[in-house]
Amino acid sequence: MAEVVLHIYDVTNSGSDKTNSTILQINKIFKDGIGLGGIFHSAVQVYGDDEWSFGFCEQGSGVFSCPSGKNPMYTYRESIVLGTTHCSIFKVNQILRELSREWPGYSYDLLSKNCNHFCDELCERLGVPRLPGWVNRFAHAGDAAMEVAGNTAERFREAKTQIVSASKVAYRFLVGVTSNAIASPASPENSDRGTPRFQAAWFKNLITTGAKPSSSSDFENKEEDVLRQNQQPDAEPPLQHNSRTWQST
Repeated sequence: MAEVVLHIYDVTNSGSDKTNSTILQINKIFKDGIGLGGIFHSAVQVYGDDEWSFGFCEQGSGVFSCPSGKNPMYTYRESIVLGTTHCSIFKVNQILRELSREWPGYSYDLLSKNCNHFCDELCERLGVPRLPGWVNRFAHAGDAAMEVAGNTAERFREAKTQIVSASKVAYRFLVGVTSNAIASPASPENSDRGTPRFQAAWFKNLITTGAKPSSSSDFENKEEDVLRQNQQPDAEPPLQHNSRTWQST
């Protein structure tokens, strides 16, 4: 059995003193002040004086070791005892070899596969508790935000596709309605009404070609013709005509 210790650093490797100072202030406020979290690097020590962690490199494994608490790239903050592993030193070395193959340096990602994710994985295999939530909370929040943004974009694309499909169906339906209105013979109820048939033809012309009536005078002339037809006395009032039709059925 061996004690498993987590070493935590403030990430101060930006190359800019101003940026590094800002990160220290962020960690002081959000971790020390309100206990929310911060921007941290972590490493795990088990069996020996070295700590193990993960970082970016173009070739080879991203898993590396250095003397515990003495990583020169960061500012040491604190250490936390996570528990005791029942793995032998031989088993621990086997786990580290496996992780070295599974965690190549080029796969490093600040939000989804960083040093804290590696330490979580190592602790799980050692059979000890995972890292405290505040250590990697900012990465988890950023990763969740990216996932939400991706899902929102996908849902928007799906909704757009559905709207376009619905518009096409509605268009075909309207074209069919207007075509039937023009092709079918006039019913007895509409025998004395020329205006609806004219309007149906104009509507079909509008949605199929996008054209409007040729001129306002043509429309007015047709309306005047319709009014004159309606003003002429019929041989039989429409009500009697409808009445006889109803009796014959």
